Amino acid sequence: MKEPVIKLLRSWGHPVKDCGTFSADPVDFPDIAGQVTGEILAGRADRGIMVCGTGVGACIAGNKVRGIRAALCHDTFCAHQCVEHDDVNLLCMGAWIIGIKLAEEILKAYLNAEFSTSEEFRRRVRKLQEMEKK
Repeated sequence: MKEPVIKLLRSWGHPVKDCGTFSADPVDFPDIAGQVTGEILAGRADRGIMVCGTGVGACIAGNKVRGIRAALCHDTFCAHQCVEHDDVNLLCMGAWIIGIKLAEEILKAYLNAEFSTSEEFRRRVRKLQEMEKK
């Protein structure tokens, strides 16, 4: 699913840095997550996208990194809600779970969403940031 996702993103005018993998050989998703989250934390990307078999491992790995809020999304509602309410900066999807047409709709929802200016949601994200310090 990675190649069609990259092609879609580029067709929509988004710059893409492909952090791998570059072969059909198995890789350890924490290694890829480290590269993707590094791009976000360095300010070279506002948001990241990871695709793995189920998306679960990618999401777990992303959430281990301070400053990253990863969400596993297999529907459009969660894809926009996670950004609007939780300021998610890493979308994870499972290539074994969804097809490319649904992935396209999820990507649109994720990329077009903006973090709410509501104090309710801002307060919650600040509390998440405090939790990272423990």
